[in-house]
Amino acid sequence: MIKISDLRIREVVNIVDGRRLGMIKDIDIDLEAGRIAALILPGQGRFLGLFGREDELVVPWDKIKKIGIDTILVEITPYQSPGEETGRY
Repeated sequence: MIKISDLRIREVVNIVDGRRLGMIKDIDIDLEAGRIAALILPGQGRFLGLFGREDELVVPWDKIKKIGIDTILVEITPYQSPGEETGRY
């Protein structure tokens, strides 16, 4: 069994692109089912982490692939803004 306080000290890493997503900010709990529904991570900084932040990143529980000693591996598709695949913004 893992405590919620133990989850919050682990770094979350996306296995799709290897990007570090940060530490868990909050946890969404489904009270009816009695289980964790999603992990909530702080938004990524827009420019060197200094100027503004994006919306929170919600990682559904079914996207968690492995919980290790100090890392949680998740599989989420990175967000692409329109035109990013062609190199145009």
